[in-house]
Amino acid sequence: MDFSLNEEQLAIRDTCREFAEQEIKPIAEDMDRTGAFPYQLIHKMAELGLLGLPFPEEYGGAGADFLSYCLAIEEISRGDVSVGITMEAHTSLGASP
Repeated sequence: MDFSLNEEQLAIRDTCREFAEQEIKPIAEDMDRTGAFPYQLIHKMAELGLLGLPFPEEYGGAGADFLSYCLAIEEISRGDVSVGITMEAHTSLGASP
């Protein structure tokens, strides 16, 4: 059985890893210290399509599989876990039926 990630999964993982490194990590300590909510990051994540990863394209989502969604949460959380949990809560609590 092959457990390798497919091209789409690798692309999502790499995009989220790059986003975490370039956008989240530089401001993570300041967000933690001040308690500021990362509105600007959430908007950028929405523009990248990260907030609708597991939803069908016909409903405005990315149509990605659940593993891709998990990879995205993991990589975003590498930048700052509070941003990752915000993304996760939006998708699984706020937007799921």
